[in-house]
Amino acid sequence: MAKALIAGGGIAGTITAIALHETGHEPVIHEAYDRTAEGVGAFLTLAVNGLDALAPLGLKSLVKGLGFDTPRIRMQLGNGRELADFALGGELEDGTVSQTVLRSELYVALRDEAVRRGIEIRYGKRLADARETGDSVLATFEDGSSTEGDLLIGADGLRSRMRTIIDPRAPSLRYVPLLNTGGLAEGLRLADEPGVMHMTFGKRLFFAHVVHPDGGVWWFANVPRKREPSPGDLIVTATWREDLIRQLAVDRTPAVEIVRATREIYRPWATYDFPSVPTWRTDRMVIIGDAAHATSPAAGQGAAMAIEDAVTLARCLRDVPSIPKALAVYEGLRRERVEAVVERGKRNGDDKAAGPVGRVIRDFFLTRAFKNPPPEDPNAFMWRHRIDWEAPVAS
Repeated sequence: MAKALIAGGGIAGTITAIALHETGHEPVIHEAYDRTAEGVGAFLTLAVNGLDALAPLGLKSLVKGLGFDTPRIRMQLGNGRELADFALGGELEDGTVSQTVLRSELYVALRDEAVRRGIEIRYGKRLADARETGDSVLATFEDGSSTEGDLLIGADGLRSRMRTIIDPRAPSLRYVPLLNTGGLAEGLRLADEPGVMHMTFGKRLFFAHVVHPDGGVWWFANVPRKREPSPGDLIVTATWREDLIRQLAVDRTPAVEIVRATREIYRPWATYDFPSVPTWRTDRMVIIGDAAHATSPAAGQGAAMAIEDAVTLARCLRDVPSIPKALAVYEGLRRERVEAVVERGKRNGDDKAAGPVGRVIRDFFLTRAFKNPPPEDPNAFMWRHRIDWEAPVAS
């Protein structure tokens, strides 16, 4: 049994803790927030490969109980021309399809489940530094405290401290020239079928919305922005809503009325990814999730990749006889796949940031591509992946 220190108590860190607990290890989560991350984040759609990976941990039904089925996508151009209507990531053998869920509700449910299983969570513990000391790792935190364990797992997200501890020359984030925003609209009665994700490649913005089974409308928008924003740029100003409405009004969609029916618009956030992070690990430290391979939201796989990481790492630490070898095997099982997902996300997202001339070219090629689709969905490799929890991992 290994004592596993986990830096980061979000989705990736909590599922990693639960998976390690299931395999007989002793995980301890160190969360940077003073108490919890309740209310942090917007909503996400969890792909079926992520849901399938949760099943052996007893978490699949928990997650399904939080969200709603999102089985299909309808895509159109801003002029109202329909491009395609297709399945959103297929389905599992039991009929499970992609689920859309509030990130904060998912976080709270996973945290509560971890506590129920007896996993320790320490709050206000933002990682400052770490070093290996023979057969252990010493982690120190910004509050001056420290703790020792057999290994340290960095699940500390996009701006990971662990990434630079492992490799001070780690690459910087790559800015994808898009801002994200969104919200939950109330009081509308759209004719859309609940659970169908409507996506519009608009003249100025990319806009997506889905009707919740209770009638509310969940939406997000991507706002092109060539220059990387400063923290001060990422606030909801008095003109933010009207600026969104002005840019959305040029399209034939219900976007304007959806935005107007939204009480609170999410604070915008910038989009980043990593083409590749060369160094994921040392002998007793490793990064997972966004810390190792942040992908554009256009891949629709951010949470699912973190879940796959957690489950794969737990299997390796269960079956491979030493921690250094287990971390090496883990990287071997994950790197090629996640880098392919990052690349696919970048390609999917590029069409959202087209300028006036690029938009005309984009619309032409999108129309032609969907009119004559390839025989095989180029995104299928992402959601068809399955992890066999019971199969032993060879070292």
